[in-house]
Amino acid sequence: MTAATTTEKKSKLKRTPKPYTNAIIAGVLLGLVLFLVYFFTGDGLGASGGANRIAIWLAKIVAPAWVNSTPYLIKYGGGSKNPLDSFIVMLDIGVLLGGFLSAWYFGRFSIETIKGPKVKVSFRWLIAFLGGTLAGFGARMARGCTSGQGLNGAATLSVGSWAFLLAFFAGGYLLAYFVKKLWF
Repeated sequence: MTAATTTEKKSKLKRTPKPYTNAIIAGVLLGLVLFLVYFFTGDGLGASGGANRIAIWLAKIVAPAWVNSTPYLIKYGGGSKNPLDSFIVMLDIGVLLGGFLSAWYFGRFSIETIKGPKVKVSFRWLIAFLGGTLAGFGARMARGCTSGQGLNGAATLSVGSWAFLLAFFAGGYLLAYFVKKLWF
């Protein structure tokens, strides 16, 4: 195989990324999805509930006695209850598959670690893991994640949710000042 053939093969695999969807159109579509979820299920959107149920399902495989003796876990997967028996699990799986298919279709799928020039890949993975762990723990302590709080609370015009969203974004901007060296 010649170098020209190899380059030609690689260029066929790499696709030119299509432009992102207009933010207003994406927001309207998200609002329609939220409305349809409320309409068909009587419940809102969120990500941590599905992840929680998947974690309980895995725990039930490894340590069923622990799941059956922990009050918090019993209501989701105790006894003969299947923790995966919830629309939110299918919603989370659909979000993952939809995101993957969309990235592939629009030519934006790649396996890479995005980081600043002064940060090692291993450190980026470490802070991503720690941040994700803290966010997941916080979501369960708060009985819901920021996406559920923001989408559902804002959609129902909850004053507490709007206050949370303002504080969340303000906190993010303030923290960005201290961690910007990780990106620039």
